[in-house]
Amino acid sequence: MNRNLKQYSTLLWQSIFFWGIALGCYVIFRFFGIDEEVGIQTNPDFRFKEALFAFVILGMFLGLIYATVDFIFDKFFSKQITLGLRIIVKSFIDFTITITIFTMMLKISSKIFNVDFNTEQGWWRDDKSFWAIIIYLVLVSFVFSFITIAVEKFGKGVFLKMLLGKYKNPQEEKRIFMFLDLKNSTTIAENLGHYAYSQFIQDCFYDLNDVVPKYDAEIYQYVGDEAVLCWPYRKGISQQKCIGIFFSFKNNLHEKKEYYLNKYGVSPEFKAGLHGGQIMVSEVGTVKKELAYHGDVINISARIQSQCNTYNEFFLISSELLSDIQIEEEFSVKEIGALKLKGKNELVDICAIQQMAEI
Repeated sequence: MNRNLKQYSTLLWQSIFFWGIALGCYVIFRFFGIDEEVGIQTNPDFRFKEALFAFVILGMFLGLIYATVDFIFDKFFSKQITLGLRIIVKSFIDFTITITIFTMMLKISSKIFNVDFNTEQGWWRDDKSFWAIIIYLVLVSFVFSFITIAVEKFGKGVFLKMLLGKYKNPQEEKRIFMFLDLKNSTTIAENLGHYAYSQFIQDCFYDLNDVVPKYDAEIYQYVGDEAVLCWPYRKGISQQKCIGIFFSFKNNLHEKKEYYLNKYGVSPEFKAGLHGGQIMVSEVGTVKKELAYHGDVINISARIQSQCNTYNEFFLISSELLSDIQIEEEFSVKEIGALKLKGKNELVDICAIQQMAEI
């Protein structure tokens, strides 16, 4: 409940701020200085500052409603309906809401500013100004959607850095990486078949995405039945987020155990490897651009995860990273020892993390 409220509040303030600015810009572009232009007739009752104020308030109302509709669709209908149908239904709802709010604002503005606006039923059909605003709203909504998708794709703060060209040349950063892999994936895939198995993985990653925002994680890649998560180093060790996310995801899957058993006949379990340190990050590709990470940290994280089956553990972490994390009482640490990982000449000290409730 708290996680949903946090997600909604974040979407809400972003939407209110964006649409307030967007409608304010429309008034500036459309009307600023127009009454001073030679040969242009304007309504004698028209006042720019009052119009600017009214449109900013209008934009904030639209932002509030749009954010609510978006949240409801993402939370309750993203799995149930196709993307195309979702766009059609949501566009119809947004259009209806826009007409309703415009009508309300015109009526309020008529009384406050003593301007005679037409608010009769169906006023919007032949109103050229209204359709000009609708076209503007559609174009601006594409910008908002593009920004939202880009932020989701690259992570908070990363999109702006890419936009400014920070990663045109490789940059060194300190980050934490987690390799999260489905246990017994080969057996599950053989039993389910490729179609049901694909649905199974899809459901698992939906549940993973439920916990990702709470722990400020970035999803770097999905590779088959494996997900690669990462954090800036300080953010990942703060409040042991890079550890807590695994057990939160595990608990999520356990709570939905009956759902998975009824639908697929198997309950998913994941294993994870965690390591952190200095890596190189750069923007790669021309036809398809993306952010790529290079360095031993990624390789070691993957190799650590590969040892989970060997030691019959679900979560392994390097001792080097563990030394920087304040472990709380809800978790216990079990030393595995110094291991020779594939592709590494030096030994790597590894520990297992468990929840106290599991012991």
